[in-house]
This record gives sequence, C-alpha cells and structure tokens, in this order.
Amino acid sequence: MKDAMTDGIVSLVGAGPGDPELISVKGLRLIQSADAVVYDRLVDKRLLDHARENVEMFDVGKIPGKRINRQEDINRLLVELGSAGKRVVRLKGGDPFVFGRGGEEAEALANAGLTFEIIPGITSAIAAPAYAGIPITQRRVASSFTVVTGSEDPTKPGTSVDWETLAKSSDTLAVLMGQSNLRIIADVLVDYGRPPDTPVALVQWGTEPYQRTLVGTLANIADEAAAAGIGAPAVTVIGDVVKLRKAIRWFDNRPLFGKRVLITRTRTQSSALSAMLTHRGAIPVELPTIEIQPIKDYAELDDALSSAQRYDWAVFSSANAVDIVFDRLPALGMDARALHGVCIAAIGPATRRRLREWGIVADFMPSSFVADVAVNELGALGVEGKCVLLPQAQIARDTLRVGLAENGADVQSIAVYRTVTPQNTTERLQDILADGIDIATFTSSSTATNLVELMGGNTDALKNATIACIGPITAERAAELGFSIDIVSAEHTIAGLVSAVESHFTEGDKAK
Repeated sequence: MKDAMTDGIVSLVGAGPGDPELISVKGLRLIQSADAVVYDRLVDKRLLDHARENVEMFDVGKIPGKRINRQEDINRLLVELGSAGKRVVRLKGGDPFVFGRGGEEAEALANAGLTFEIIPGITSAIAAPAYAGIPITQRRVASSFTVVTGSEDPTKPGTSVDWETLAKSSDTLAVLMGQSNLRIIADVLVDYGRPPDTPVALVQWGTEPYQRTLVGTLANIADEAAAAGIGAPAVTVIGDVVKLRKAIRWFDNRPLFGKRVLITRTRTQSSALSAMLTHRGAIPVELPTIEIQPIKDYAELDDALSSAQRYDWAVFSSANAVDIVFDRLPALGMDARALHGVCIAAIGPATRRRLREWGIVADFMPSSFVADVAVNELGALGVEGKCVLLPQAQIARDTLRVGLAENGADVQSIAVYRTVTPQNTTERLQDILADGIDIATFTSSSTATNLVELMGGNTDALKNATIACIGPITAERAAELGFSIDIVSAEHTIAGLVSAVESHFTEGDKAK
C-alpha cells in the first residue's frame, strides 16, 4: 500500500445505528479532518455538521424505489477520491462489515493499491433492541444470537440463508432489512418448528427520538406491523428476550419522548437547552430567532470603564452583557482589576456562571431572577445615593433602571449590544412548521417577538403547540403577541423551564 501521509487514505467508518452520539471518537475525529465524505441514506445528517466547511460531500444513499446508486459506482468513486490523495471518509450506517458491503469497498481499494482503514461502528442489530429495552442475550433466556439479512425471499430456490437451521438452533434472531419479507419470514420460521407464539419485536428507527417499537408474535406480527404502519428501516427481534422489554424499557418511555420542541434562543446559547430536552427524549428543533451583534459605538461604555472606580455597583442582567464588558477591557489596556472595589450583581445563575468564567465572583444574586425582585432586594441592601452601572441590550426593558432610580440610585444604563433577527431563517421556519411542532419554548421576550415577526405576525401555525415561557415577563409578551400560554416556569432558568415542561406532560399523563 502507498504511504497514507503523502497519498491520502480512505476510512470506512461505521456511523452507528442512528443517534449521532453513538459514533466512535475516532470516527468523529476523521469526519472533522476529512477532505471528502461519502455517506449513506441512513447516516444522521447531524454528523455531517462536524465536517470542515470546504469538505466535498457525496450522497450515495440508496432509496428503495426512487434512487439506486450502484455499488460499482460507489467503489469507483472511492478509488477516484483515494487516488487523488484525499483524506476520504466513507460514512456507513451501523457497522461497515455488518450487511454494509464494506468488505466489497475494502476489496476495491485494496485492488487499486490504496491505503484504507476500517473503523467499526455499532450495528443496529444490537443497538435498536437495546434502545427498545430488549437485551439480545440474557442469562437463562438466550445464550446466543444470530444476525441475518431478511432482504431475500426465504422461499426462493437457492436462498443463501438456512432458515430451517436458524428456526431450530438460535436463541435470538435479529433480522435486518426484512420488513418487506416479514410475513414470509415469520411463516417459514413457524413451518420449520418455531412456536407461533414466539415473541417478536419490530424496532423502527432504532436509537432515534422518533423510534417506534411494536411487540407481537410470529403468528400476528405481520398483521400488527401492517396495521401500525411500521416500515423500513426496522430491526426484527425474534425470541424470548422480547419479553424483557416490559421490565427494562428505558428509552421510549421518557417524559418528552418523540415531542418536537422549538428552541428560539441564539445559536450559541441553544446547546444547553437542546441537551436537557434530548435527555428527556424530546427532539430539539433549533431556530435562533435572535442574534447578538455589537453596537456601532462603544464610546459611552469605554468612558464608563475608564472611570469604573466611580461606581458602587455594576449590575449584569445577562451573560451577553458580561462578555461584551469584559471583552472590551483589553481594548482599553485594562483588565478585571478596573472593577476593583465595585460590587457586582448577577441577575440569574447563567449570568453568575459567566462572571465566574471571567474570574469574577458576584456579590449579589436575587432570590428570583426577575427585575422587580432584583430591584426590591438591591433596594434593601441600600442603593440610595449609590452610583450604579447597568450594561444592557440596546432595546431592553426599563424595569431595572427605573426601579433602582426610584430607590435613590444614580443609574447609568449603557447599551452594550443589540439583538436582531438572524438572516435566512424564514425558509428554515417554513420547513420546521411544515414538519410540525409539539412544544415552542421562549427564553426571553425578544425570542417571542422575533419569531412572530418571522411568521409574518400570524401565530396560527403554532396554535396546537404547547407554549412554554421561562418566566412571567416573557409569558406576558408572548400573550400580547397572540400565543396561548401553557407553561410558565417558576424558576426562571433553562433548567427550570425544562423541569416545568417535563412536569406539565408528566402530570398530564397521570391525569389521563
């Protein structure tokens, strides 16, 4: 083989069964450094987001009845890319060597004298049952399992699968690509001696948040699948291990499982909310409706920071304000010592955490993270006659400034950033609404305002969605815009919002 350092390399990478987090660390690293990515239909497209901006992308997925990319053409493409000295990732669903035709691709590369490597992936034959709460083996239930393709008609002459032997010998059968032949497979297994009441589970879109699992027997599974509309891709699990699902089901019984949740935060702030929702089984749908941009002129902020010692308090009501202020100090030849002696207030734990990241420990955080409470509690500390610096968004509610001033403080409110509606989001919103939304979340008044602007002022597309707001101020604004508010979190944080949404649906299920 040629030297991989000078002539490129083709990596046959198993992408796993669906959930993009189930790819191997090495597989993800190779995607991030690839010159070209050749991917299949069942590969979760979120994995492609990890590739470099200028990477070449080749969709070679085979869609039954619509598009067929011949294996010979895929082999030829891999050889061409490898021969050009590129770092190529051939991204395949599941494991490359488990009915993935990875062996054929490896042979083609070997015959061409190219350098290649195999990065195993988690096969759906094991992962889909696991996510359905079905162990493929279990002591005293099944000590072996067989993975078999179901794409061939078991009744045709010369079939490559010995169904008679499988019916009599294997504890657990995991059948891949067998949906179109499900009825024939079930009948053949019964004909060869498997009891008709043998438990069967169909796991469609295994490991994905829209996974569906149907349980039946060899006698009725085909009819049940047809009635339920279970189609490909699906893994068929046959054997007594299916009975264990009732006890150890863990994935598709999460409180928000399968619910599509609209996230309207900025792109940089959405990850924490997405992660919390995913952990509860939801499908986060990110549509940033606000974008943080710098203001055109920092003269007022620069003047305030240059004479920061004149302030008794600096009150930060957002992590964005913290970042802008502390990013600005080095431009003035200063650092955090400029605020020495100034008491620091953080309105909310996210703001407090961001201050800590800059090496600042907040002197005060209100017991509730709304402006009115902050004003009352700061007033109780004695701000009368004190000079207060209040860095905020260009368009911000006046509650803090007015409230502190009414408590006798000399407040200098300075616009340090502005929020705008991101460009090129209207088309994305139309696609999202067409697919449907179960829950819409608003984490600030501006997220609600900007979403309605993107919707052309008409909220009807979300009239059937559950509307969840991070606090009463946001809820009040969302209601003014025409939304019917279902959830207002008592704790005005991202964690509090998610907890409120979870409780809403958990309590609703109990009430049924």
